[in-house]
Amino acid sequence: MRTIRASEIGAYLYCQRAWWYQRQGFKSENQAELSAGSALHERHWRSVLGASLLRLAGYAAILLAAAFLTLYLLQKLF
Repeated sequence: MRTIRASEIGAYLYCQRAWWYQRQGFKSENQAELSAGSALHERHWRSVLGASLLRLAGYAAILLAAAFLTLYLLQKLF
């Protein structure tokens, strides 16, 4: 039994005929648009990754600041 992917279900729900053509091995005629869409998704993925890394760096900076503040306050108390 073969695995059915979510993209295949989406293709079937969008257009059953296009799904059938794809299953028969026909190539899409809009290869330029498909390539442009793939490039767009790649750029979006890179920006999401960059934002996630910046968020992680922000959390690390907050934790580091809290640790230094705790050490400073403990030094003042003792």
